[in-house]
Amino acid sequence: MPENLFGTEELSRLVADMAEALDAEPDGVALAAPQIGVSMRLFIVRKDRTLPAPPEGAPPRAAEVEVYINPEIFKTSRKRARADEGCLSVRGTYGTTNRHERVSIRARREDGSRFTRGGGGLLAQIFEHEMDHLNGILFIDQADHLVHIDHAHEPAA
Repeated sequence: MPENLFGTEELSRLVADMAEALDAEPDGVALAAPQIGVSMRLFIVRKDRTLPAPPEGAPPRAAEVEVYINPEIFKTSRKRARADEGCLSVRGTYGTTNRHERVSIRARREDGSRFTRGGGGLLAQIFEHEMDHLNGILFIDQADHLVHIDHAHEPAA
């Protein structure tokens, strides 16, 4: 992302639009700019959706969006784990990927400040999945045991 976009209304609007698009997908945990037709190295993560569900009767967690601009993975674990995966770009298709168990990423925030973040398990999987989007790769390009589940014919809840 060009330097002159950090801290601008244009960038804030893009992040807000991405957050709104992700809000509309209750099972989505992250979204990359290319998924909404924007050619920028940017993704967002709904951190609240990566945590265990709150106890029965507790209020739902507030939306917590983390923004990753010009992200780079700079460290990965040697160990990998197979995990089930899906994607908002290929609705209803699921498969098994082999992702690193831990991933460390460096990126920038909307104001241009730099930060690093490490994650394991689901967060590591999200980082790799979203970085793949930024590099033009869909999870189906590297997943095994792909299945398609047609949700359109299920009764409404």
